Amino acid sequence: QVQLVESGGGLVQAGGSLRLSCAASGRTFSSYAMGWFRQAPGKEREFVAAISWNGGSTYYADSVKGRFTISRDNAKNTVYLQMNSLKPEDTAIYYCAADRDILVRTTTRAYDYWGQGTQVTVSS
Repeated sequence: QVQLVESGGGLVQAGGSLRLSCAASGRTFSSYAMGWFRQAPGKEREFVAAISWNGGSTYYADSVKGRFTISRDNAKNTVYLQMNSLKPEDTAIYYCAADRDILVRTTTRAYDYWGQGTQVTVSS
């Protein structure tokens, strides 16, 4: 079992930055691929970014490529999402997720554990 707790969300103006953190419990964190997803009101949850167990591979949704960076610190059992040049359309609840599979995947159904989410609001 892995428990995930997100933090770092908030209200920011367009063009600003935020860094989300996701702290994981459990000794097997370093073996999991990790992902960030988001869900805006009235929309389905969508993939944002993912990272392999050792940080060697990263993947991004086209909508955030070049603006967001995913990283992880296995010594701290934490994964991060640095979000720059934020836009109002980035407003959503952001979720951290863990995938026990060795592959890095981008679909919600692939992930086994989920956090409760953190709200990100970008004002225009």
